Amino acid sequence: MDEPSQKQGYLDFDEYIIASEPHKRERAEAWKVAIGLQAVDGLQVSEYLKQTARRHIEGEITIDEAKELVKQYYVSKTQHDDDEEDKQEADRVSANIAKLINERSFTFSTTGLISIHRNIFNGVFKHAGQLRDYDITKKEWVLRGDTVLYGRWQDLRMALDYDIETEKQFDYKGLSMDGVITHLSRFVSGIWQIHPFREGNTRTSAVFTIKYLQSIGFKADNRLFEEHSWYFRNALVRANYKNVAIGVSQDSHFLELFFRNLLMGEHNELKNRYLLVNPPEEWKQPANAGQAQDKYRTSTGQVRDKLHTDNPNIIKLVSVVGEREMSVKEMMSGLGLKGRDNFLNNYLVPAISDNYIRLLYPQSPRHPRQRYLLTVKGMALFDETKQS
Repeated sequence: MDEPSQKQGYLDFDEYIIASEPHKRERAEAWKVAIGLQAVDGLQVSEYLKQTARRHIEGEITIDEAKELVKQYYVSKTQHDDDEEDKQEADRVSANIAKLINERSFTFSTTGLISIHRNIFNGVFKHAGQLRDYDITKKEWVLRGDTVLYGRWQDLRMALDYDIETEKQFDYKGLSMDGVITHLSRFVSGIWQIHPFREGNTRTSAVFTIKYLQSIGFKADNRLFEEHSWYFRNALVRANYKNVAIGVSQDSHFLELFFRNLLMGEHNELKNRYLLVNPPEEWKQPANAGQAQDKYRTSTGQVRDKLHTDNPNIIKLVSVVGEREMSVKEMMSGLGLKGRDNFLNNYLVPAISDNYIRLLYPQSPRHPRQRYLLTVKGMALFDETKQS
């Protein structure tokens, strides 16, 4: 079975992300995530939505004007296609998500989660922002037609309150990135398993996760939600499915790989066929694939967390960059170096290879305004150097 493509049917805004000023880049990234998330329900946006999104990115119209244009487009249409209803949902939801992602405000509470659902599906579902009042099951391809056991409808608010309040009290201080990833995976999968809404739970969970990560200081590559939204949903399914009769246990490994790519800049292979329970031999994940590259062996043979590098040049560079975006010239000045080749070969390239430093314009290495900043792992190392 071929992997489904999420690149079909939507406009590529990469030219804005690579070369544009920050506000255009942020708008483009928000639209890419918003449009890509529609794939979790098999939806694709219209050409009109793509054109409207571009107008917003260019600054010709506000996001609220973009939302109104999309709404009026369907009100005034005289010719209707067979997939009209699906496209209207995808278009309006995409515009709503794009607005939410670009907003700086966020309330981390059950009310905040419900508000996100209401704002995403306003004008699309009559039950937008309402908790479901019946129990549900869903046949999943990845479970060979079986279903996850979702929360009882009578317990939804209580379960959400408990999970979110517990997360509020959790202290990340001193936790390794391994621990951060494991904890976040459990929290997000727990919220999703409650499945508080009739429809749109995965899209709501994704936006809630993006907003939460932003609120606690993570600089995530949110395009992972655009590129792998179906994998994200299937990973949530596997993290919450257990069937002793056929020898299947809850497995958060797949979701952790997604978060490692999202937060640490790793490149673990995210293929949906690996998530199928009891897959045929040709669909099984290779023994060495998808393993988080979070450990390394020192020159003395000691196995240590990859966060703790033995390369003093990387540590020096991370300390200089800190929380800023810097050019090559600025980094060399901060380190007191004059030889560009020496800096590139012994400082910058090793730091990028080990995912401590990332490019502001990764798809255009020679971009005239190229700058460099710390990854999440780099920020964790920077925090440790400040404390030592």
